[in-house]
Amino acid sequence: MSTYELIVMGGGRMGEALLGGMVRGGLNPIDVLVVEPVADRRAELVAAYAGLAVADALAPDDHGGGAIIAVKPEHVEVACRAVGPVVPRVLSIAAGVTIANLQAWLGSDVSVVRSMPNTPALVGAGASGLAGAATTNAHDMAWAEHILASVGVVATVTESLLDAVTGLSGSGPAYVFLVAEALIEAGVLVGLPRDTASLLARQTILGAARLMSEGGELPEVLRANVTSPGGTTAAGLRALEDRGMRAAFMDAVVAATARARALGQPH
Repeated sequence: MSTYELIVMGGGRMGEALLGGMVRGGLNPIDVLVVEPVADRRAELVAAYAGLAVADALAPDDHGGGAIIAVKPEHVEVACRAVGPVVPRVLSIAAGVTIANLQAWLGSDVSVVRSMPNTPALVGAGASGLAGAATTNAHDMAWAEHILASVGVVATVTESLLDAVTGLSGSGPAYVFLVAEALIEAGVLVGLPRDTASLLARQTILGAARLMSEGGELPEVLRANVTSPGGTTAAGLRALEDRGMRAAFMDAVVAATARARALGQPH
């Protein structure tokens, strides 16, 4: 019998992000099995994590202390039915797959936690929403939170709010990337070389994010601090408000949340 501390079903980018976070936190790769059907991807993982066990499918005698479901939504049922008999608890990061479905596919003896992480988890700066089943105990919730905290911050919510998490932080990086694109193009428009505009826009977003995260002040206070009466920032902010920038971001989160709810409905 082969027993692992963690089984990761799916060795894609997000599966590897969580694996990497746990390894950086002290988990020995020798205690992890990654089930990944693509041979080239298995080879990449083995090269990156010395001692890691990989396979294209679970063996009959594989067992684990817990599992992460990190496959595409259309493959979740197969992954759950494979891993359900061999682990006591599961964390799913599959978008749109409900706890009820996970429980049906895993079996009643498996403790279920569902999460929605975002892509900055790839660089250890993720934001994740976390929801447990009604039967999930505090120990298993803490286990799942520990995994997600290895790649960023975690907010525990009810499952009904995970779609809102998707609309805000799940899709949110794309909104920020769009802002970056616009700032770069604007810099070019006012005469900056493109590489200079790109450097300044990227660092401005990074610096502003760090100031919000580490400075301890509310965003509206930080905005006021940089906005002198009658100054350049005030002129720029007025142009954004005239174009409905605030309402546009609110509409984006609402639209993404609605789409997440629709994707989670049975077809």
